[in-house]
This record gives sequence, C-alpha cells and structure tokens, in this order.
Amino acid sequence: MEIRERTLTIEDYRDLKTSMAKAYADGSEVWSRENIEDLIEIFPEGQLCVEVDGHVVACALSLKLDSKKTNIFDSYYEIIDDGKFTKHDDEGDTLYGIEVFVHPKHRSLRLGRRLYDARKELCEQMNLKSIIAGGRIPNYHNHSDKMSPRVYIEKVKRKEIFDPTLTFQLSNDFHVKKILKHYLPEDKESMEFATLLEWNNIYYEPNTQSISTTKKTIRIGIVQWQMRLFKDIDEFYDQIEFFVDAVSDYGSDFVMFPEFFNTPLMSPFNDLPTRTAMEKLAEMTPEITAKIQQFAVSYNVNIISGSMPLMERGKLYNVSYLCHRNGKLDTFKKIHITPNEFKYYGMVGGNEVKVFDTDCGKVGLLICYDVEFPELGRVLADQGMQILFVPFMTDTQNGYMRVRACAQARAIENECYVAIGGCVGNLPRVNNMDIQYSQSAVFTPSDFAFPNNGVKAEATPNAEMVLIADVDLYALRDLHEYGTVKILKDRRKDLYEVVLKN
Repeated sequence: MEIRERTLTIEDYRDLKTSMAKAYADGSEVWSRENIEDLIEIFPEGQLCVEVDGHVVACALSLKLDSKKTNIFDSYYEIIDDGKFTKHDDEGDTLYGIEVFVHPKHRSLRLGRRLYDARKELCEQMNLKSIIAGGRIPNYHNHSDKMSPRVYIEKVKRKEIFDPTLTFQLSNDFHVKKILKHYLPEDKESMEFATLLEWNNIYYEPNTQSISTTKKTIRIGIVQWQMRLFKDIDEFYDQIEFFVDAVSDYGSDFVMFPEFFNTPLMSPFNDLPTRTAMEKLAEMTPEITAKIQQFAVSYNVNIISGSMPLMERGKLYNVSYLCHRNGKLDTFKKIHITPNEFKYYGMVGGNEVKVFDTDCGKVGLLICYDVEFPELGRVLADQGMQILFVPFMTDTQNGYMRVRACAQARAIENECYVAIGGCVGNLPRVNNMDIQYSQSAVFTPSDFAFPNNGVKAEATPNAEMVLIADVDLYALRDLHEYGTVKILKDRRKDLYEVVLKN
C-alpha cells in the first residue's frame, strides 16, 4: 500500500466521484465536474486529496474568505453560493472547509485526520488566522426528543455521547463557535442543526506575508521499551500499538523502538541453540514489519522499528526498518556486528550506508555499535543528514555510556540531532538477553541555539516510558552558516577526507 497526500487535479474527478458516492451512500448529491474545475481554478492549494495505490479515496475542499466581508454564520449554500463560489477571496484571512469525505473502505487508515492536518499546515503556510467549517451532528436525531442541540454538544464534549463527526472534529482541536440552524435543510439526522467549528492558527501574524512552506519543527518520540514476556504475538502487537497510539496523539513525526525489542518472542525457543533460536525469531520479521507498516499509515507517524533479525541467502543480519507514514519502507542493516552478536548468533554486517528522505527532512539510521564509528556519521552528514536515529541495546551502564558519549560526539561533529533509544528490564527465560540498561535521549549540537549541555531531552534511567522532544531544523541551517564554529565547513579536505567505497 502506498499513500500520498497532494493537491487535487481535474484528472482525479472520476476517483473523486466514485469515492464521494460511496461515502454518502444516503444519496447526497455528488460534486459536479464543473464545481471541481471551478474550485481548482480559483484556489488550487485549498483542494486536497489522499490517494491510495494511485486512486483518490479521500478529499478536502476549501475556500478562502475575508472574515470582515463574509458572514461566516450563513448557511452552507449561502457560503458556497449554490456552487458559484463567489465569496472566495484571494486576499482573505480565513480558510473555510466546505467538504471532507473518505471512501468507507479506507476509513480505518485515519485519512480524515491527515486531511485535517494538511489543512492546518496550509493555514499556517498561508498565514491565515483560522479554519472555519460547518459540521453536521449526525447522531443528534437519536437524542433530539430528550435534549437541545446545546446540551447534546456539551455531552459530546464530555464524551458522554459519541457523535462520529463532532467527536472527530473536537479531537482535532476544533472548538464549537456557534450552533447553526437550518444549515443543511436535507440533513434529517442532524435535525437541520450544525456546529460552526473553528481552529485558530497560533502562528498567525496580521499584516505579514505568507510564511515559509518548509516544516521547521520536528517532533520525535522514543519508546524506552520494557522487556517482558508475551503470551503470543498479538499481545506483542498490542504493546507496540499502545505506544504508537500514545506518541501519535502527541503529534509526533517519528517514533523509534529499540534494538532487538522483539526478542521476548524468542522465549518459546529457549531450549534451542542460540543461533537456531535467533533464526526462528527472524522468520517472524516480515510479518512484524508489515504490521508496523500498517501502524505507521493508520497513526500517521514515521516509525523506526528498532531492529530485528533477518535471514537472507543463509546470512543472519541485524536490520532496522523505517516505515514511512505514506506506506513506503526503507531498510538499514547494521554495519558493525558486536563480538557478542558474532559469537552467539553468527551475524554478519550490512554493506550500505545512506540517508533516507522523509516528509520531515533527511534522516540517518545506525544501530547501537555503529554509532561508535565516527566515519559512518560523517558519511551520512555529507549526504545531508539532519536527524540520526540510533536504536540500541546495552546490558551494562558502561556499555550504555559508550553509546551515549559517541552519540553526543556525532551530534556535535556532524551538526545534526541524534536520538538514541534502548530497552530496560530483563528477560529471565531468553538466553543472552538477561538484563538491559538504558537512558534514551535526544542530543543536539553545541552552540548558543541549543541546550548548554547538548541534551535536548532524556528519559528516566531504567524505566519504561516515552520521551518526546521537538527539534528545530532551521537551527541546524543557521548553525551551518553562522555557528560559533563551523565544523563541517572548516574540515581540512586538503589533508583528509572520509570516502564511502562502492
């Protein structure tokens, strides 16, 4: 499955018509081709869609209004002027949402949330003060004989009643500005009532030009994973989904799990030789990876799946997967195998070092021992890396300190952010995985724009938790150009260089 968010084109109309007809199975009128052509012509940036495997399955349509000239309390058909869209104003200050729908077959992917997030991003990029939309309350007809719309809305806010539309909108940081009467006369489920919803852009600056379209702040979530035995693989998946859901709710762009975080699943093979047990675990890796890919798409967050064993052509690798939230998958094989990994499992190292492009900049992956070799970080820095992710597993504090100290060095010398995440606890019934020591952290370069100690955030040692940290990519750009020292620029390439062999 490949998911892509983009602006709508008129060539998408056939898919749009099909998806909208399925979404509104009650026979509601589908937007005409002429309507869509007009919207794309007057406001192309505001017409957003999500395609799955090349077909548009979700859509959000918008206008730009001047809040001083337009009565936002008007009915839906007055706002859209019966499909003429005459109230659209290129110089307007408000984004008005006139449509959102998702093909019912794809609603489990949370595509509506993606479209809402895309609208918020557009609002910030265009320096608009708010998003306004009229919202149905389709569950109200079940309660209309017992309560007024105002009481109903308050109960939905308090989660005493679930409304499929209003509950979703409230969870996306919209608030009810007003109750509208006769908003959609044909909407019998809502008893012709609607909510006027508003989302405020806290970055809005009156009388300024549109801000940059480049995303500035990236939110990183690290799972400091407690080693525990699971009764089956479904319980393991439940634990993964719990953390992905939690970190996603904080609006994180990335979530990272530790190295070998799936080794509790080796417990049934504890009576086998250690190499054989690891091979058995490796057989599960494709299924686990596919499941994590589903979580990445469903929760709209890029997931670094820690690391897991993988068998290829008779060789056993330690592999990390970058599961993009658009469905794409990237793979990194640990380069430097520890003596322990070789002794007990006969693992071999990978041969490829490269940066991965994501929707949040260029990122690198190194696994545990790899970060102790400065050449790898420098190669990635030369490829434009902005954030380095390092899932690790260490059993002792001195082993952890090697990873930590080297990760901090990589952040300073390569002018990037480095996130490290490890396991805690113990696995008494899994050979060679006895105890774990970890204090996950996010490290920064060392200059005035960053924390004095170069530590953006760090977890409590040896406690299961999630660590959330925001990193500013603009600060890296400024550091490269205006830093107190310019490490990457000041290298003596006339004397030395690090070269990646083909």
